[in-house]
Amino acid sequence: MEATDGEKLLGERDQPLAPHGNVNELLDVGQDDNMQGQMEEFLGPQAEYNEEEEERKYYRRKRLGVIKNVLAASIGAMIVYSVYMGLLQMQMILHYDVTYREVKYSNLGLEDIDRKMMMGINVTPIISLLYTPVLIRFLGTKWMMFLASGIYALFVSTNYWERYYTLVPSAVAIGVAIVPLWASLGSYITRMAQQYYEYVNYKEEHVQEQKKLPKGACHKYIIVFQSVFNIIFHLSLVFAEFPMRLVLNGYLHENKHILCKVKHCGASISGLIPGFNTTVLTKLPRSMLLIQVESVLMGFALLAMLIFLLLCGAAYRPTEEIDLRSIGWGNIFQLPFKHLRDYRLQLLLPFFIYSGFEVLFAITGFSLSYGVCVLGLKNLWLLIVVYGLSCSVFSSLSLCLLRLPRWVCLMGGAAVHFVLLVTLMTLDLPPNNPKYLGPLLVISVLWGLGTALNKTGVSTLLSMLYAEEKERLDFVYTIYHWWQALAIFIVYLWSYLPMRAKISILLATLLLASYCYWVMERRLARNVIPRRPRIPRPRHKVKGYRYLEEDNSDESDSEKSEEDETEEEEEEERKDDDEHVAEEIGAEDREEGGQDGGAQGFDSPGARRRGAEGHHHRWEDAYEREEREGW
Repeated sequence: MEATDGEKLLGERDQPLAPHGNVNELLDVGQDDNMQGQMEEFLGPQAEYNEEEEERKYYRRKRLGVIKNVLAASIGAMIVYSVYMGLLQMQMILHYDVTYREVKYSNLGLEDIDRKMMMGINVTPIISLLYTPVLIRFLGTKWMMFLASGIYALFVSTNYWERYYTLVPSAVAIGVAIVPLWASLGSYITRMAQQYYEYVNYKEEHVQEQKKLPKGACHKYIIVFQSVFNIIFHLSLVFAEFPMRLVLNGYLHENKHILCKVKHCGASISGLIPGFNTTVLTKLPRSMLLIQVESVLMGFALLAMLIFLLLCGAAYRPTEEIDLRSIGWGNIFQLPFKHLRDYRLQLLLPFFIYSGFEVLFAITGFSLSYGVCVLGLKNLWLLIVVYGLSCSVFSSLSLCLLRLPRWVCLMGGAAVHFVLLVTLMTLDLPPNNPKYLGPLLVISVLWGLGTALNKTGVSTLLSMLYAEEKERLDFVYTIYHWWQALAIFIVYLWSYLPMRAKISILLATLLLASYCYWVMERRLARNVIPRRPRIPRPRHKVKGYRYLEEDNSDESDSEKSEEDETEEEEEEERKDDDEHVAEEIGAEDREEGGQDGGAQGFDSPGARRRGAEGHHHRWEDAYEREEREGW
C-alpha cells in the first residue's frame, strides 16, 4: 500500500509538468516566428522606398556639389589675385618714392630689390614646363591649387618685414607657383564639366562603365563653367584697387607736381613715362596703417586657402588618380614636350603668346603710358576698375558659343584689339589733360571686351579640343600657361622700347595668331588627325581590389612567375606601340594629302593592321602544317 501511495504521489507530482512544458515550447515557436517576421519586414523591400527616386536625388546632390566646386575654385582664385595684385601695386608705388626709400629703409636699396623681385616673378616660370606636370600628378589638382595659394599667402606675410632675404625668395616662390596654379585651375574647371555630364547622364552605359565620353558630349557644360570662372575671376582687378583707392590715394601729390617734367604721352614716348617725378607722396603713411592693410590682405589670403581646402572637391576618383600617377614619372616629365607635336597646339601657340602680351600691356603699357601720363596717378585705380568690370561683364558673351560657332569668340576679340591697337599707334596725347578721361575710359572698356573674348575663348577652345581625354588636360594647360608666362617675361624685357615698337609687336602677333587659328580650323574641318603621344598603360606595384586579374583573381603573386608577367607586359606594350605607330602613320598621310579615297581606304591604319595580322596567321598555319607532316 505504501509503495502504491508513493507511486500515486509521484504520478500526481509528474502529471501537471507535461502540459506546462508543451505551452513553453509553443510560446518559443511563436516568438521565433514573430522575430522572423519582423526581420523579414525590416530587411525586405519597403513599400515607401523608391530606388529610382533616391538615385535621382543622389545625383542631384552630386551635380550641386560640382557647381559648388566651380564657384569655390573661381572665388578662391579671384581672392588670391586680388590680394597679390593689390599688395604688389601698393608696394611698387611706395618703393618708387625716393623719400619713402630714404626715410624708411635708407640702407636697403628698395628700388633694386623691386627689380629683383619682378625678375623672380617673371623669369622663374620659364623653367616651369619641367616640373609642373610632375607636381600636379604627385599632389593632385586640388592640393596643387591649395599649395599655390599658400605660396601667395607667404608672399603677403613677407611684407611685414621688408628685407632682401624675405622679399626676393618669396617672389621667386610665386614665379615657381604661377604656371602650376593656372594649369591646375584650367584642368579643374574642365574636369568639373566632365563630372557634371556624368552625373546628368548617369544611366548611360558608357558612364556606368567609366569609358571615354562621346565626342562633344560635355561641350555645353565646358562653355558655361569657363564663362562662370572668368566672370568671377576678372573681378580680382576690381578688388585689387581697394588698397590704392581707400588708403594710398590720400597720400599722393597732385598732377602738377608728379607730371611737371613730362613732355609727351602716348605713342610718341619710349619706356613707361619719361620725366615722371620720383616724389609722389605728400607724406609717408604710418607704419601701423600699413601693417593693418597687410593684415587684412593676409586674412583674405588665408580665406582663399581655406576655400580651396574645404570647399573644392577632388577632381578625380581615387582609382583615377592612381592611374594618372602610375604611368611613370619619366613619362610624365616627357609628355608635355611630346604634346607639342600636335598641330592643334602648334597653331594655337601665337594665341597663347598674344594672350600674355595683351593683359600685361593693358595693365602696364596702356594704363601708365596713356592713362597715368594724361590723367595723373590718382586716376590709375579708375582705369583698372573699369577694365576689370569690362572683362568680367563681357566674359558672359562666351555663352553665345552655345548657339554660334566657336571661332566667333576668338575672332571677335581679335577684331576689337586690332582696331584699338591701330588707334593707339596714332594717338599722341598731351600730359596732364583731364578732358581725355572719357575717351580713355572707352578704350579701357573696349580693351576689356577683347580680353574677355580672348581669355574665355582660348580656355574654352582648349577644353573642347581635349574634352574626351581627361588624362591629357594637365599637359595641355601646362603648355598654354607656360607660353603665356614666357610672353609676360618678354613684356617685362621690352619695357624701355618705344611705344610704337611695342604696339607693332602686338599687331604682328595678333595677325599671326588669327591666321594660324584659321589654318587649324580648316584642318579640323577636313578631319586631319592630330599626332597625339601615346599615354602609357598604368603599372601598379600593389594590386588592390580594383586591379585584380579577371581570369584568376585567387592567384597570388608568388604563384605567378616573373617571366610570365614580363611576357604579358611586353605583349601589351607591343600591341600599344603597333596601334600608336599605325595611328601616327595615318595622321602623317592625311596631313600630306594628295591621295585618292580608294588608296586611303586601302592604306588606312586599320587595313594595314588587319593585313599584318592575316599575314602573321598564315605563317603560323604553314608552320603548324610542317610540324604535323614532320611528325
